[in-house]
Amino acid sequence: MARIKGSTPTRNRRKKFLKAASGYFGSKHLLYRTAHEQVMHSWKYAYIHRRELKREMRKLWIARINAAARMNGLSYSKLMHGLKEAGVSVNRKMLSEIAIHNPEDFAKICDTAKNGKVANEAKAKKAVKAESEEVKAEVAEKKTAKKKAAEKEAE
Repeated sequence: MARIKGSTPTRNRRKKFLKAASGYFGSKHLLYRTAHEQVMHSWKYAYIHRRELKREMRKLWIARINAAARMNGLSYSKLMHGLKEAGVSVNRKMLSEIAIHNPEDFAKICDTAKNGKVANEAKAKKAVKAESEEVKAEVAEKKTAKKKAAEKEAE
């Protein structure tokens, strides 16, 4: 059987890495071994930094929202809690954009957060009051049932 050389696939594979390394400094774009090493590192860095970028953007949005919220008399945490209590679901990216480009609208959102928290507290108080009344009614029913059972036994 004849010997098969792998020159074409090898050459193509090497050309692919050298093409990916074009623009690198020194021998990193000329020599296959150093180019391959650098391309592999570059891909690793790209993977890591794609995730870091998401973290950094979230930090930036939070800083912007906090600054705008403080101009409206709220802290970031109170604003977010108030929005959650009010049932408003706006993501941080959009809140940041609104804070930058439409300060009047952001002020309305802050008012909603303030009022939403107050409205929810009132709802919570009503719910607690209703619950306590239900519990009292249940306790009273149990007492009357016990009295009736005691009367039946006495007869």
